Amino acid sequence: MNDTDMKLVVVGAAGRMGQTLIRIIQETPGAKLHAAVERAGSTFIGKDAGEIAGAGFIGVPVTDDPLQAFLHAEGVIDFTSPAGTVEFAGLAAQARIVHVVGTTGCSEEDNAKIEAAGRHARVVKSGNMSLGVNLLSVLAEQAARALPVSNWDIEVLEMHHKHKVDAPSGTALLLGEAAAKGRGIDLKSQSVRTRDGHTGARPQGAIGFATLRGGSVVGEHSVILAGEGELVTLSHSALDRSIFARGAVAAALWARDKKPGFYSMLDVLGLNA
Repeated sequence: MNDTDMKLVVVGAAGRMGQTLIRIIQETPGAKLHAAVERAGSTFIGKDAGEIAGAGFIGVPVTDDPLQAFLHAEGVIDFTSPAGTVEFAGLAAQARIVHVVGTTGCSEEDNAKIEAAGRHARVVKSGNMSLGVNLLSVLAEQAARALPVSNWDIEVLEMHHKHKVDAPSGTALLLGEAAAKGRGIDLKSQSVRTRDGHTGARPQGAIGFATLRGGSVVGEHSVILAGEGELVTLSHSALDRSIFARGAVAAALWARDKKPGFYSMLDVLGLNA
């Protein structure tokens, strides 16, 4: 590590993603852990962030004071909760630093506040930080644009571990938005998220979502395009949550010298048309 390394803060440091982020930052050239934040009352306050993450002692104690943690930092990586992310967005805007957001389950109001922080911060937000999923979203958009809506139906299928609290997943919504963009429609008004009882025939042009939960599945996503007599399936399997951490750290490094604004992983990866 040297003085030119980007000084990053991990919020939600003791969680599964937080610990993974700490390990990835430690092994990523050009990045270093500046501070680690947990909520007030956490039993991890004061403990070394590296030891919590299984990365060995690194001399960064966990704190419950994000305002102090963001002081002199250059970026924050955030896979916490919608309420926490909105709070951190405001602090990142005040500090005028990079804010990488992998939090899912945000409401429209939450998203508006996070996006507004881009007036002063460099915000990178995505429903999924992996290269593969973002490539999949581009392919889903292209496929949806190419196949006629009159006889091709689109379904998004996802499965995650039993502890995940939001559904459909942020990644499923990312893929649904991509398909909707390809078709030139509004996902919110054209999506079907639950089916129960006598539902009637499938509405033409709708984008359906199916959600599965169980075990320790990191993430499985498929975009299924069903035509008359043929099926096209685009899919991605996440085998290790470190792919999301690597993507998030790469996003922070990418945004370091960018102008304040609201960006996506498609911008980071150069996939935005």
